[in-house]
Amino acid sequence: MGLIDRMASFMGYERRDDASPLDPSWQAVASNVGYPSVMSARMAENLSAVLACVNAISTALAYVPALVYRREGDNRTESLSHPVSRLARGQLATRMTWPDVIEHWIASALLTGNGLIEIVRSGNGQLSNLIFVPWQYVTVQELSSGRLAYDVGDGKGSMRRLLEGEVLHLRDRTDDGLLGRSRLSRSADTVQGVELANRHAREFLRNGASPSGLIEVPGTLTADQRDTLRSQFNGRHGGAGNAGKTLVLDGGMTFKPAQISPEDAELLETRQFGVIEICRLYGVPPPIIQAYENNTFTNAAQAGLWFATFCLSPWARKIEAEFARSLFPVGSSYELELDLSGFLRGDPATRWNAHKIAIDTGVLDPEEVRQVEGWNPRATEVQTNG
Repeated sequence: MGLIDRMASFMGYERRDDASPLDPSWQAVASNVGYPSVMSARMAENLSAVLACVNAISTALAYVPALVYRREGDNRTESLSHPVSRLARGQLATRMTWPDVIEHWIASALLTGNGLIEIVRSGNGQLSNLIFVPWQYVTVQELSSGRLAYDVGDGKGSMRRLLEGEVLHLRDRTDDGLLGRSRLSRSADTVQGVELANRHAREFLRNGASPSGLIEVPGTLTADQRDTLRSQFNGRHGGAGNAGKTLVLDGGMTFKPAQISPEDAELLETRQFGVIEICRLYGVPPPIIQAYENNTFTNAAQAGLWFATFCLSPWARKIEAEFARSLFPVGSSYELELDLSGFLRGDPATRWNAHKIAIDTGVLDPEEVRQVEGWNPRATEVQTNG
């Protein structure tokens, strides 16, 4: 450790090595015995349940309407001219669209505990662009003022510094109030167990998807004869590619397959339970990631509502709060809202029955119901058709 790093460590600063793919929040995922010493976010996504949960949350939030409202007293109106609203409706000044940037941002927070977007402003200080910053290229330091400095590398040796107010920093739950910590690292034993079950399944299939057996021979074999027989047998009949080949034995030899072990018989159930464990970490109902083992049509519909209410809504609130903190001035009348109403509408019969009750009780009028459904006012529609 260099002098600067020792001083930073003594002063309580956190520093990550840009040359290393390991994020500190992943150190707890590694095991000391028989397990890789490094597990990165990319390696974790090799687990299909992790990838599916991250995709389900990040994609859903990236593609819902992002609306900017201006509050005036007790009323609020949508502000289509606000820079955030314009960026959300059109393509950003990069190769990424708004959904791309938001999806990458949220996925980074789900996998590493932190997601970062650079705020780009024009010469007059107005918001002009949002750029996603991969977290593995970021080194964070706490300044003497208490603010965070984000040193961003480009992977080629160049560094530039961004300060709070110049970034949107999305955090998962934090231990120190500064940086988020990945929930996968908080449940390292669970992640390790799922990976070990998958590894066992791979080896089981690689060895022919069947247990080994016994070859009985009359008399006694020498050590060299046993090694030769074992080598020839494995070469011709071992592995999934050799499954089903005809076995020919001579010299009075007989083959007796061993019975499948209870551990191998329960392998499928173990892997299915691993999917449930990962879903539990992310708060995603299993049917959302196509885990239908215990699914019915009734609980599938409820799973969507549960997903929106208890998983998407908390993340949406965190995103709205981060935009308010970093992009809207203190005391501003503007606010961002991620419209999750599409997830909360329920089935058509239930939704329209709720609309009828709202109209009958005077809570809404027909024009407001049309607005909720995303339709134009009837007068405008009639005029356009005419």
